[in-house]
Amino acid sequence: MGILVDKNSRVIVQGMTGREGASHSRAMKEFGTQVVAGVTPGKGGQDFEGWPVFNSVAEAKAATNANVSIIFVPPAGAADAVLEAAHAGIPLVILITEGVPTIDMMRAVQEVRDLDERSRAQGGEGVRLIGGNCPGLVTNGEAKVGIMPNKIYAKPGRIGLISRSGTLTYEAAKLLNDAGMGTSTTVGIGGDPVIGTTFADVLPLFEADPDTDAVVVIGEIGGADEEAAAEYIKSSMKKPVVAFISGRSAPKGKRMGHAGAIIMGDVGTPESKLAAFQAANVPVADTMPEIIDLVKQALAK
Repeated sequence: MGILVDKNSRVIVQGMTGREGASHSRAMKEFGTQVVAGVTPGKGGQDFEGWPVFNSVAEAKAATNANVSIIFVPPAGAADAVLEAAHAGIPLVILITEGVPTIDMMRAVQEVRDLDERSRAQGGEGVRLIGGNCPGLVTNGEAKVGIMPNKIYAKPGRIGLISRSGTLTYEAAKLLNDAGMGTSTTVGIGGDPVIGTTFADVLPLFEADPDTDAVVVIGEIGGADEEAAAEYIKSSMKKPVVAFISGRSAPKGKRMGHAGAIIMGDVGTPESKLAAFQAANVPVADTMPEIIDLVKQALAK
């Protein structure tokens, strides 16, 4: 069944009536996702291609019992859209938007974490933010809440996939699919310096998932998320993990692609990430196709 989303997920789309929101709402519906409503302030009461549109997330949740929200809102309002969904009691919020100001994300991520702690302390299911600047997530054959190509994820598999890079996410998923293994759930956590969910947050979910046999981690230079993931793997994971680190030839101090993919001093270097995975007995592929061989070897053990 995978993690986080499945055929029972009920999804609202914040920004459904915009170009990107409309296009990806159609694609999610085609995949089989239960998209139940859209949210666009000022357009409440309208019908958009068969979906009801509401002025607020709270109204949409009350009318549809939605439990997931995906956000296609321009950068200036994206962090506020996250907080609107979180305060409305949506337990899983996915922020696709790229270019959200870092200071806005710092505020939103901290407030979501506070809401999550309060909810869990009161016996609730908490609040999780995935992204921003991410492709979303998909459980093969059940639900896609994101912008991934539908055809790569049609057949269920048993390899969990977590990635900071959108395009490398698709490439890894296709390689696994073509090799006959496929993915259980794919989670694109996003490549910005401040994100709501990290590798170390997702790994325990895959460790507990009976439908996942192994996990592939697609990291990149910059930040310390890979090192934190390696620490969790070393201390707590029994399932095999295979890694790939992109940007290993990037010069220090130069940003490569993602806003979070920048080396500062000795933090976020390829060497530090490779050393951390080596210490956790995680094999690291030198090329994307090599991931397949390493996964097969890990499963054979």
